[in-house]
Amino acid sequence: MNLIALGGVIGAGLFVGSGVVIQSAGPAAVVSFLIAGLITVLIMRMLAEMTVARPALGSFYVYAREAMGNRAGFTVGWMYWYFFVIVVAVEAVAGGRILQLWLPNVPLWVLSLGLLLLLTATNLVSARSYGEFEYWFSSIKVIAILVFLVVGALYLFGVWPGSHGGVGNLVSHGGFAPMGIGAVLAAVVPCVGFYTGAEIVTIAAAESAEPRRAIAKAMRSIVFRVVLFYVGSVFVVVSVKAWNSPDTAVSPYAAVLDVLGIPAVSTIMNAIVLTAVLSCLNSALYTSSRMLFALTRNGDAPKMFTKLSRSGVPRRAIIAGTVIGYVSVIAAYTSPNLIFQFLVNSYGAVALFVYLAIALAQVRLRKRLQNTDPGALSLKMWLFPWLSYATIALMAAVILAMAFLPTTRSQFWLSAVTLALILIAYQFRKRRPAGPAATTETDATRGEAGVAST
Repeated sequence: MNLIALGGVIGAGLFVGSGVVIQSAGPAAVVSFLIAGLITVLIMRMLAEMTVARPALGSFYVYAREAMGNRAGFTVGWMYWYFFVIVVAVEAVAGGRILQLWLPNVPLWVLSLGLLLLLTATNLVSARSYGEFEYWFSSIKVIAILVFLVVGALYLFGVWPGSHGGVGNLVSHGGFAPMGIGAVLAAVVPCVGFYTGAEIVTIAAAESAEPRRAIAKAMRSIVFRVVLFYVGSVFVVVSVKAWNSPDTAVSPYAAVLDVLGIPAVSTIMNAIVLTAVLSCLNSALYTSSRMLFALTRNGDAPKMFTKLSRSGVPRRAIIAGTVIGYVSVIAAYTSPNLIFQFLVNSYGAVALFVYLAIALAQVRLRKRLQNTDPGALSLKMWLFPWLSYATIALMAAVILAMAFLPTTRSQFWLSAVTLALILIAYQFRKRRPAGPAATTETDATRGEAGVAST
């Protein structure tokens, strides 16, 4: 569970996308990542409070429904499902492009399809199968970052062969914040997106033996991890390599390894990024299927997705989550600049909408639990309610900034279209009664039916 929480945060965005943030904010990108990390930590603390108090299959979908009504629950659940089915598509294509560096004669669609089929197969086996794969993927990412931090520290302290030590690069190329404080604050917007994924652990917890204990342990340590892995590694990057170097923009971590004289830099980084991509793809398949399954329990999704395999896996929900992935693989091959680009932009702000809903739900449920079941609040949000209100304001500011910043404006408005379509879909859902609880594909008399944990 700890590695699932960590693996959800560490994606290809850290290894590659952070270069864009560094180019836009300079060395002060460290501050941008720190602010975004603090916002994410606050959101996760709010979610952890609700999850520990009331573990539920579907996590924040259930909490939004209880706190703000059926419409909010329906909207949050389907937004989150849509977000991760697009992640499935994006990561499958990204993984195919990395493999194509080693297999240039194999078409992109073949490689992407192969990765998608492989990880779909592992998820169809059992939740444990997903957990095992994610354990190893996350372990590789954690080890890679720890090694990067150690060798980076040795270089900065002048211990690494050929190094002069010091952090002069932080101020020697136009100052610490050469683009101004406005650029630093604007960079917080994409940085928040990089942290998306930590909440996956609250969904996976429903299928663990001790959900309350698993969530509490994972969330209590996430502060340290956010600061160490994201902020620490970005600090190493801007200290070792000039922030305005073209190499830093393309692949910041590879640029640092090149300065350190480590051989086969490109191969090493491509392997690490591929691992991050496969981890995200694996988690996206798992998360989208569990959210779709949870939606069926209140009639918010078709009944056909309520069925489970013998091992308790919602196979139909997993396959449903891959459909857009298959379509996107084809689109990336036939229409990369139209259909695929539209899909990528249409989910950019969706996860942030979900985060805002999590914060709003926590305020309402906390007040309700204080009156009805105060003993359930064994893990609490800090400085409630004022810090919760501040978190809501910060998330609202990040989302509003997306609407005005040139680099994120299209993502915001296309994500708003996604939100509008889901709200329209709810009007049709209101005409149907709530659905039944989950059933299984197996014969119940044989005693082998899978059971979804709640």
